[in-house]
Amino acid sequence: MEWMSWTVPTAAFFIVIGLILLGMTTWELRSPSVLRKGLLPIATTRGDRLFIGLLGSAYLHLLVIGATDWSIWVASALSLVWLLAVMRWG
Repeated sequence: MEWMSWTVPTAAFFIVIGLILLGMTTWELRSPSVLRKGLLPIATTRGDRLFIGLLGSAYLHLLVIGATDWSIWVASALSLVWLLAVMRWG
């Protein structure tokens, strides 16, 4: 049986996502969020915006990598900007 080889960037990605989820859970337990409507056409909580932001970041990242010859770092930067924008103004 072969085991999956984890690269440092892959492990770092999943560790960061885990830390974000842990931080959001702690934040939610200390200060429950309320529904609010921002740029997104629906009322969302912090958790909703995190989910939408992460999902949108993944699709944006794949789109940039698949449709352009830009660096993976550009795709990552655009995805991070999208995530932060959704979390702040979504």
